[in-house]
Amino acid sequence: MHSQNSILVGHLLALLLTALPFGARSADQLPIVDTGFVEQAVARGALIWDVRSQEEYRRGHIPGAVNIDEVALVLREPATEDYIALERIERLLGDAGIDPTREVVLYGAKAHTSPYFGYVTVRYLGGSAARVYHGGIDDWKAAGKPVDTEPVKLPPLTFRAKVNPDVILSTREVVARLGAPGVQIIDARTEKEFSGEDVRALRGGRIPGAVNVPYETNWLDPDTPRKLQRRQVAGKDGMNLKPPEDLRALYARLDPQKETIVYCQSGVRAAETATVLQSLGFHSVKVYDSSWLGYGNAFDAPAENVTYFNVGRVNGLLMQMQQRIELLEGQIEDLKAAKEKK
Repeated sequence: MHSQNSILVGHLLALLLTALPFGARSADQLPIVDTGFVEQAVARGALIWDVRSQEEYRRGHIPGAVNIDEVALVLREPATEDYIALERIERLLGDAGIDPTREVVLYGAKAHTSPYFGYVTVRYLGGSAARVYHGGIDDWKAAGKPVDTEPVKLPPLTFRAKVNPDVILSTREVVARLGAPGVQIIDARTEKEFSGEDVRALRGGRIPGAVNVPYETNWLDPDTPRKLQRRQVAGKDGMNLKPPEDLRALYARLDPQKETIVYCQSGVRAAETATVLQSLGFHSVKVYDSSWLGYGNAFDAPAENVTYFNVGRVNGLLMQMQQRIELLEGQIEDLKAAKEKK
């Protein structure tokens, strides 16, 4: 009897842990991990997937990490930014020895969206043991961990995906859910994209009922990339994720029990927010893969704050830019001529 009770308690504890929010779960249950977790994963032979470009990978990567170039580029069609054919994905990953059903840790640069896109892709293909290293190569180097420059070649394998339909939604599926009481939608784009001021498809605007939470607001300081460009800060620490309690406050108006659809322009930024929500205990989080690029170009899909792409304005801006380039080129030539006379 005592043994049976112990087993029952164990099962109950496991169920409780699964339902607990971000701060109460152990590290091995969370999709977003730190340097210590990655170091242990390397030691136990987990698949480490560097999702950066081949050039960045060759400049230095986590020992044992495999690379197939920038994952958000090679796995998507250039025009639509939707996934390439499933057969091509299977062949590409198989040739590289990448088995998404293994324990997989995906990383890139700190806070970059591509590892999150890779994580969602692994789950979509049937993997259930994937993790994202948010700090990426930046945190790995900052911790003084070893870095290799030689490419890693894994033995090729045959991979057949078992597509998980609960990970990604199509435009048709999103439209069918509009107004449903058990569904909530998050727009992870910028405020200007959300308002329709920044048009990046044939029309601008937003999905009806969507709540705007730009994905950068998951970070301690969303303005860090701009501050880096202006040399106002020396490092990327502002791109670390907010503490769990601050993330919960950020999404406090949403219901973790509802189905949550996340979209952006093409599904990559949305992947980062979706993974954060999963960490916070949201139970049914899905990424709208085509996102606004697909939705905005589907004129029969209802939208709010609709604006349209102004070709004439864009041509005018391009002409102004060309004129400025020509002016700068002329100024450079004048400076060179003046220098030669001295």
